[in-house]
Amino acid sequence: MPAFRLILAASLLGAASLFASGPAAAQARELPDFADLAERAGPAVVNIRTTERSKPGGGASPQMPEGIDENDPFYEFFRRFFPPRQSPGPGQGPRNRGGEETPRGVGSGFFISSDGFLLTNHHVVDGADEIYVTLSDKREFKGRVVGSDRRTDVALVKIDATGLPKLPVGDSAKVRVGEWVMAIGSPFGLENTVTAGIVSAKGRETGDYLPFIQTDVAVNPGNSGGPLLNLRGEVIGINSQIYSRTGGFMGISFAIPIDEAMRVADQLRASGRVIRGRIGVGIAEVTKEIAEPLGLPRAAGALVRNVEANGPAAKAGVEEGDIILRFDGKLIEKSSDLPRLVGSTKPGAKVAMQVWRKGAARELQVTVGESEPDRAQRAQRPGTPGQGGQAAPALANALGLVVTDISEERRAQLRVKGGVQVESVEGLGARAGIRPGDLILSLNNQDVTGARQFNELASKLDKTRTHVLLVRRGDSASFVPIKPVPSSAPAR
Repeated sequence: MPAFRLILAASLLGAASLFASGPAAAQARELPDFADLAERAGPAVVNIRTTERSKPGGGASPQMPEGIDENDPFYEFFRRFFPPRQSPGPGQGPRNRGGEETPRGVGSGFFISSDGFLLTNHHVVDGADEIYVTLSDKREFKGRVVGSDRRTDVALVKIDATGLPKLPVGDSAKVRVGEWVMAIGSPFGLENTVTAGIVSAKGRETGDYLPFIQTDVAVNPGNSGGPLLNLRGEVIGINSQIYSRTGGFMGISFAIPIDEAMRVADQLRASGRVIRGRIGVGIAEVTKEIAEPLGLPRAAGALVRNVEANGPAAKAGVEEGDIILRFDGKLIEKSSDLPRLVGSTKPGAKVAMQVWRKGAARELQVTVGESEPDRAQRAQRPGTPGQGGQAAPALANALGLVVTDISEERRAQLRVKGGVQVESVEGLGARAGIRPGDLILSLNNQDVTGARQFNELASKLDKTRTHVLLVRRGDSASFVPIKPVPSSAPAR
């Protein structure tokens, strides 16, 4: 019996040893330990608290409810964000003559230099009257905004201090999906909170100029502006947004790539603002349904929906319905690539641009203009439907459209060379979403010059194929595919 127990024990030990040396043990050994990283990076991360001053006569600001017990679960929340109003002491005059200072919000940030320059989000400091920066050693400084950029949600803040810890800047272009990352910030005002996860995706389109890094790192209100770090302790992003239906973390968060953020920060530090290029076009995505009828080998590029009058693109010869394939030699895979390439181009530069028009590629030269801050696009009002047009045919054409000519006066007003106006729609056109008042500028890459010509083209179309119309609605133009109606085979 003792011998049997000895053999059994040896067998169990052997199995345990075998299991311990298997894949599970190897995976356990590869799991990262974030403790050293948090200890090194933590001192360079700050808490940002912003306040605003109430205007005289602007009403009472939120305060801690009277009589709330210290054991109440919301006591700490109200104490932190809505402290009780304090009356002036004996012999003191009224406080805050410019308006009472009230808490506005909390966020995070991190030092990029030892002399007090730090990065955070634009939305953290936007509209704040006072900015308070608290270090991990509890020292507090007043901060001033050197510059802030709404479009990229990046702000550069300065405090008057030296010898500060700073974070090394990494290369966000080398970030790999699946790699471990760590965030440090102040969710709900809880300073120096560390969370970790992996990179879920790259190049997420959620803004005009930024392809965000998506992670599953827990990020909540107050984390905004804090660093996203790789395992080497380098900043690869600034935590900026979350996807949420409740306002809290739901497993998806987004960070601004540090490469983009540093480019913005350099301009803010040099001039206090960001200078971007512009060419003056409105764009849309190119779908497969549009690409095939137009002869494009694949769905790529940026479809030009409108061209600003006398803008850089108009002067270069760009037309509505063009598809921009390359800008400055760089391929436009999706429409959102174009604003980033144009925005990063120095105003005044002459750039080669390749467009697809009527089944062929064309080379244009465009002189990039300077983008105005938060430029407002003025919509052009379309003219009165049917004004100055000729009599429309009594019946709809093969596409289900009744169209009329456009007068020369209105063509000049709308800045179009030809086209027809839709008076009524049914059948295939209605199914495609065309509406009365729309302008038809081309059919299958062929310019439309008038109602008679358009109806003749429509009568010769192959009803078994998809055709594409260039349709202008308001001040924007887009390609609309007209699909054939599926036919059912007769029963035999």
